[in-house]
Amino acid sequence: MITTTLQPRRADRTLAAPPAASTPLGRLRWAVADGLTMTRRYLTHVVRAPEEIVLYFTLPIMFVLVFGYVFGSGMAVPGGGNYREFLLPGVFVMTMLYGLGATATAVATDLSRGVVDRFRSLPVSRSALLTGRSAADLVRALLEMSTLVVCGLLVGWQWRNGVVDALLAVALILLLRTALTWVGIWLGLMVPNPDQVSMIVFPLAFPLTALSNVFVAPELMPGWLGAISVWNPLSATVAAARDLFGNPGMGGDSLVAQHPVLLAIVWPVLLITVFAPLAVRRYRRLSR
Repeated sequence: MITTTLQPRRADRTLAAPPAASTPLGRLRWAVADGLTMTRRYLTHVVRAPEEIVLYFTLPIMFVLVFGYVFGSGMAVPGGGNYREFLLPGVFVMTMLYGLGATATAVATDLSRGVVDRFRSLPVSRSALLTGRSAADLVRALLEMSTLVVCGLLVGWQWRNGVVDALLAVALILLLRTALTWVGIWLGLMVPNPDQVSMIVFPLAFPLTALSNVFVAPELMPGWLGAISVWNPLSATVAAARDLFGNPGMGGDSLVAQHPVLLAIVWPVLLITVFAPLAVRRYRRLSR
């Protein structure tokens, strides 16, 4: 009697592609549709894990309360002004930075559970996992910003330069979040397991926050610390947000004080230029 043993076979990616993807326009539509599907998947996971949202919101709200009310009376603002108005744009940006941890953890979890391998066996665009992750994080960041703006208004913060400038400030903050999302995707693809993400992200995020203009203006720091703060990517976005919101804190003759909006665009674009290709390259290696 002849027996036949069936061996698992890796999916043929060429045959897996739908017929409509045989043209460049068809492949683009296929990638966009699959990217939107993956975006819905990631957002569904967020809805089903509300404790993660509570965790990531608790930290910035605590910073607002502690620094704004406990230490606020003793904190100096260049040129004078309300410290809470000085603080809130920094908290907005800080929240975007700490969201990097959620991105890296989600990517590392999918990788460790074999989700990437399972999707490779389906007729799914290879770019959908990365673009879907990036889009879902952008939606989540928008929700975070909306919540923090409401909290800011409740503690006395407000924008003073009109709605258009305020929306531009929010757009620059979300641009930074997009750049940090690609950093998080790359980190998530690099770590061997999700448990190690926090060991990398938070020791990196805390010094970045402390050595920036989030809590203290660079001109009030010692010389060498002020120089580090000026060239911190976070400082550019915080300075631009304060300028556009009309909040106090724009002082000194540093580069970030003279051209905050320009640097708030240059830094995120530079981060995307570096880390998006690195993430795609790492993902391709893992998908072979």
